[in-house]
Amino acid sequence: MASNRKRRGRAVDGVLLLHKAGGLSSNAALQQVKRLYQAAKAGHTGALDPLATGMLPICLGEATKFSQYLLDADKCYQTTAKLGIRTDSSDADGVVVEEKPVPVDLTAERIETLLQNHFSGEIEQVPSMFSALKFQGQPLYKLARKGIQVEVKPRRVTIHSIRLTGFRGDELDLEVHCSKGTYIRSIVEDLGLLLGCGAHVTRLHRLDVGSYRAEQMLTLAEIAEKIADFDPETEAESIQNTLDALLLPPWAAVSEFDAFQLDAEQTQLMLHGRALPCDTLPELTQVRLFAADGRFIGVAAVEQGQLKPQRLISVADPN
Repeated sequence: MASNRKRRGRAVDGVLLLHKAGGLSSNAALQQVKRLYQAAKAGHTGALDPLATGMLPICLGEATKFSQYLLDADKCYQTTAKLGIRTDSSDADGVVVEEKPVPVDLTAERIETLLQNHFSGEIEQVPSMFSALKFQGQPLYKLARKGIQVEVKPRRVTIHSIRLTGFRGDELDLEVHCSKGTYIRSIVEDLGLLLGCGAHVTRLHRLDVGSYRAEQMLTLAEIAEKIADFDPETEAESIQNTLDALLLPPWAAVSEFDAFQLDAEQTQLMLHGRALPCDTLPELTQVRLFAADGRFIGVAAVEQGQLKPQRLISVADPN
């Protein structure tokens, strides 16, 4: 007997580089994309605060298995800081906790010196209590909103480059290329303390994630415009095909890995989780695996002279 349960979504695999709008939470953006694609499975990689805009990679279907590689990737941000005002969240969404005059003799050269001396290379920073980090299973921002303070341990991050791109007396613009786990709000907060006047973030925009570049992003409005002329009642397939054409392949998150082509026998062994002898690649090399028929099937790594599967996707038997 046929089931009366509704389908929970369609099987669609790929990565959408969403240009998240301000005022929208990352989860709300994710849910809009998931509904738009009628996707059975979706997840984002690296949340942006509602105040923040810019790149939010959305992984659909089998691409979610490789989202960790994007979480671990370097990021590039642009931010604007307001000097002279500190807030409890270190951004414009917070409550003002202190106001001080901006030094009248403050110069761009002074700011540049502080940036290079204190915020370049490997540094330690204390994440904001309003971050999504968890303490005993609870996100810090939920504890902070309840007035609960806990000890947040410093963490080491790497600032590959940081530069001052604008200075307007009580405002400054920065561009930061950094490792995973870096909090731009913490950089701005600490810079304000070094300047003696305090500061908070008024604008935060993520340009790049890993190898993904800003020019690849699409807003929700741009996506909707591409399907606006289709009739959803009679052209549902055309809508799906148009949306799917906007996706990067499921392996896009690991595009920097070399491709490794398997023959038919190797494909079957790998799909069953078996390791393969490998003396052509150096130890710890990671590769994208492609089946004998050209399908992407996952990621493997060379360990102890064997090519061992790490993440494999669900693929249909071509026979």
